[in-house]
Amino acid sequence: MAVKKNVKKAKEKKSQILVIVESPTKAHTIEKYLGPGYVVLASVGHLIDLPKSRMAIDIENGFQPEYITVRGKAKLLKELQKEAKKSDAVLLASDNDREGEAIAWHLNNALKEKTSAPISRIVFNEITPAAITEAVKHPGEIVESKVNAQKARRVLDRLVGYNLSPLLWVKVKNGLSAGRVQSVALRLICEREQEVENFLPEEYWSLDADFTKGKSSFTAQLVKYKGEAPELKSEDDVKEIVEKIKNSPCKVTSIKKTEKTVRPKPPFTTSKLQQAAANRLGFTSRKTMQIAQQLYEGIQIGANHVGLITYMRTDSVRISETALADVRDWISKNYPGDLPNEAIHYSVGKAAQDAHEGIRPTYASYTPESIKEYLNHDQFRLYSIIWERFISSQMNNAKMLTTSLEIEAGDALFRVASSKISEKGFYHVIKVLSSKEEKSSSLPAVKEGEELNVDNFHPEQHFTQGPARYTDASIVRMLEEKGIGRPSTYATIISVLLDRYYVTRSNKQLVPTQLGKMINKILVESFPSVINEEFTAQVENDLDKVEEGQLVWNNIIKEFYEPFKNRVDDVMEHQESIKGFLDEKTDKVCELCGKPMIKKLGRFGFFLACSGFPECHNTKSIPLAKCPCKGCNGEIVERKTKGRGKSFYGCTNYPTCTFISHFKPIDQYCPKCGWFLVEKYDKKNGAYKSCINPDCDYLHSAEKEETIAHDESEE
Repeated sequence: MAVKKNVKKAKEKKSQILVIVESPTKAHTIEKYLGPGYVVLASVGHLIDLPKSRMAIDIENGFQPEYITVRGKAKLLKELQKEAKKSDAVLLASDNDREGEAIAWHLNNALKEKTSAPISRIVFNEITPAAITEAVKHPGEIVESKVNAQKARRVLDRLVGYNLSPLLWVKVKNGLSAGRVQSVALRLICEREQEVENFLPEEYWSLDADFTKGKSSFTAQLVKYKGEAPELKSEDDVKEIVEKIKNSPCKVTSIKKTEKTVRPKPPFTTSKLQQAAANRLGFTSRKTMQIAQQLYEGIQIGANHVGLITYMRTDSVRISETALADVRDWISKNYPGDLPNEAIHYSVGKAAQDAHEGIRPTYASYTPESIKEYLNHDQFRLYSIIWERFISSQMNNAKMLTTSLEIEAGDALFRVASSKISEKGFYHVIKVLSSKEEKSSSLPAVKEGEELNVDNFHPEQHFTQGPARYTDASIVRMLEEKGIGRPSTYATIISVLLDRYYVTRSNKQLVPTQLGKMINKILVESFPSVINEEFTAQVENDLDKVEEGQLVWNNIIKEFYEPFKNRVDDVMEHQESIKGFLDEKTDKVCELCGKPMIKKLGRFGFFLACSGFPECHNTKSIPLAKCPCKGCNGEIVERKTKGRGKSFYGCTNYPTCTFISHFKPIDQYCPKCGWFLVEKYDKKNGAYKSCINPDCDYLHSAEKEETIAHDESEE
């Protein structure tokens, strides 16, 4: 109550109230909303934090962190202290999560040394005039338990990282680093890669047939032969069936019509937004969060700066009553026939912190098309799926009508199905339907027992698909399912692995590098109780309990640290060093000094280096395969285009040999022609292995792709 009175008095005296947020963009928007009497400044994230150069954890004194002013932020901190000194009240408005609470806590400690003005905390879920005004009316206190949860995570991660990283420097390679959560994500990616590498595709075939009735035609698939599912392992199997049924009479034996109710999905959580943006827009998790931050902080819409979406770090699908009233009002005016009698409330998962609403537009009336001119291309696309998802979540169900036909041809049974939307419901606002919902090929009107003509048979070769590598979308889904990390950390986890070159992206898939595999091996074998899903998920549960006031933060750390440190010391003493273990002597000679070249593992993979280092600095790309061109004794190495630095694979004898592949060779050769194999990717088949020889049919996709070019990458 005292805080409220001080703020009220300050406003009545027309004196200054200082509001401190995290982002300069946010500060600009909020200052406009609050008007005269308010000064809104930005801390630009953390001003006070742990130093990077040392562990800075007082292990003997309850694991207390030793905080310092972040390098380069001292001037900004002094400016905030100066502004606070001449203010009548200070409102700390950092983000409403653990990290934001910690920022507010540090600011409070730093500012109260310089000002006698009351310092309080305000929070909001959206940057709109109503939300900001309401937050200022109800200032509160910093939640100490929330700060302790952030402190526990920070200390735990520091203890793990600053113990494991030096271990890797000694045992593997200088300059490496390891994190508690990122290492578990790396383990998942490496385990999936092992499954991919072990998988051997098997050939199988399918058989479609074109049926006609008058001028109408449609295609159906063979689903049974002699009453059982057909086993078509080769082209001969298919030909045998075709020979037996090609002259058989064909008739419709079954017509089934079923109606299915399709319910709208709840508003986005952070993980679901990242998955949808990856699958539908091709965005990385980092890009999704960057654009969402822009939409949250505000876009200039005409004369106004408008925060377009609510806070984008959330694991909840809860929606405020005010927002529900707003969206129902919009639906009643635009699609009155698809407004449910009551608002739809979606259940929040048991593991959800439920600190924020689901991600939604701040105003239902700001349709994507109405503000398209004010958004860039990516902002428009992301805002569109957020707006569509939220509006549709409060509309009536849709209904799909599916018609299924079964056609008998001798001993063979063919089936075809067609679906169409019979009641649009929430699909009125969803522009992009899922692949299943998009299939709506029409079927001719037929009756049971009616005879049809068969025109053509279409045998098609396939290969079984192995497990798919993780993408941004699927790794985020897996992290969420296993309770690894929290909404605010998903994008960072992926970015750290990519930045450290433990993982690379290939066709939007996450592939561990050789360096990543080595680090994963030593960490998993040496610290199985730490680098695992169960431990990481349990930490998240314990942090939630700290925030709820059920656990003391440093008791968690104490219980973990002693056995962990003992294990680190034991591994440091007994683990055999593999530093330089993968260095290999080669028969290649340095053309600069004549000394042998050595195969070494660097930060960006294997390379050839002169054994005369440091006197000779000559390095080369590692050969990946023998050049398949007749009469050429060259080798295929990775190269980069001059313009954008895009990778391609060419012969070392260029320009004499102009062989180029846009697909990376793998360490396997074709059993039919001897050319090397590559890994390709297309939407129909996913990732698959294929012979690079365009004249060889070994493991080729049905979709023809250009694999060999001449000179184009040198331009």
